[in-house]
Amino acid sequence: MTQHQPPSSQSAGWIVQTYISFAVSLSALALGIAYMPGDPWKRAFLAVAALYAVTSSISLSKTVRDQHEASRVVARVDEARFERLLTEHDPFKAPV
Repeated sequence: MTQHQPPSSQSAGWIVQTYISFAVSLSALALGIAYMPGDPWKRAFLAVAALYAVTSSISLSKTVRDQHEASRVVARVDEARFERLLTEHDPFKAPV
């Protein structure tokens, strides 16, 4: 049976950059809403809408990741079954 190499993970630099980028974007959004001219209820509405957008995007990314990982597991199981059938099959064996 062949050994499959797992896909390479992201580098530490990429992971740090994504965390920093996320923090900077949230900070800029919060500062923009805080210093926006207008009534406090308008700023509060935008803040709640922004939080909803952030949490729903995180949920969407987790769902997409989970679906991708689930399809990879099913494909691996199917491939392992197929390889087992190929290794057990003897073309020169007389039919029973």
